Amino acid sequence: MTQKRSIFEEVGAEAPAETAKPAAGLIDRGTDGARRMIRAWLAVLFAMVVLMIAIGGLTRLTDSGLSITEWNVVSGALPPMSAEAWDTEFEKYRAIPEYQLQNKGMSLAEFKVIYWWEWGHRQLGRLVGLVWAAGFFFFLATRRIPTGWIPRLLALGALGGAQGAIGWWMVSSGLTGTMLDVASYRLATHLGLAFVILGLIAWFMLHLSRPERDLMQARRAREPRLQGHGTFLIGVVFVQILLGALVAGIDAGRSYTDWPLMAGGLFPPGMWEIQPVWRNLFENDGTVQFIHRVWGYLTLAVVLRVWFVARRSSYRKSRVSATAMLHMTLLQIVLGVVTVMYSSPLGLALLHQLGAVALWVLVLRLRHRAQFPLAQSVREV
Repeated sequence: MTQKRSIFEEVGAEAPAETAKPAAGLIDRGTDGARRMIRAWLAVLFAMVVLMIAIGGLTRLTDSGLSITEWNVVSGALPPMSAEAWDTEFEKYRAIPEYQLQNKGMSLAEFKVIYWWEWGHRQLGRLVGLVWAAGFFFFLATRRIPTGWIPRLLALGALGGAQGAIGWWMVSSGLTGTMLDVASYRLATHLGLAFVILGLIAWFMLHLSRPERDLMQARRAREPRLQGHGTFLIGVVFVQILLGALVAGIDAGRSYTDWPLMAGGLFPPGMWEIQPVWRNLFENDGTVQFIHRVWGYLTLAVVLRVWFVARRSSYRKSRVSATAMLHMTLLQIVLGVVTVMYSSPLGLALLHQLGAVALWVLVLRLRHRAQFPLAQSVREV
């Protein structure tokens, strides 16, 4: 039977074909599964680097970092396996200034405690390198790395290798002369690079959590003002992390335990007494802690500024990210104050360091969402 036509339909017009659903863009075809796999691999690396930072902090707090006086990439993977081997390692430690000036008379049993901390720290570093290499070369061999991602993932491995070399450069500074600890600026370099690696992994994970086509569309809706403020805040927080490493490097957190004053005054006594003057920035515990405190106040001011800018964002998840970042900043400041007032006990000092990790990731997440806003429904505005 002939179908009835609409009275508004022109004679001779073809019946409209069923509208086909748009196919996925070529840019993402066949890569979604690979992106998820690479992101899972990066998540494992992320957790391992966080653990590495925590164990590194504990190694520093327990004065264990100089217990292994050599850097043997391959043979150093095995600990001493006999009484003679332990005696040899202990003899090497007794030749460095830390033992002669600070730990003279230490027993072999006490030496083993600090040795295992440093050995574990180095072993975890080796394991991170193996996990990176296994994942990278697997994805490379199976051609699952998305276009443009090989240099990024390769850079993580290169930075990891550089981190090992910098770690030995740091340790070697405490093996001669009259040094009881490693040089604080080398410790800051070592920790700073760890946060750079952690930040890159977090950024890559945020990128890979969304299809490339979504990121390209989101970039058109980016929020330049919030993005600029977020970039500036990344720099401010990173400087504060480096200053915290300087504080840890010379145990400056145990020198002035009052707050908000220092030794009862606005400024600590003898801020510039070491000559030449620039050495106070790295070796004077009062000066280093004072700068860390003041930069913390500056960081809070910048965080509040970014939060006010984010409040005007039309994207709810950007506003939520900014609020989470502000709350973490306030918690980190409280942790810092309490840690100082209790003379940096091991537990509080470790929490303070992990708080820096959490704040670092939250700042990066806000910056990413400013550049690539997340789509939302009308009800979420």
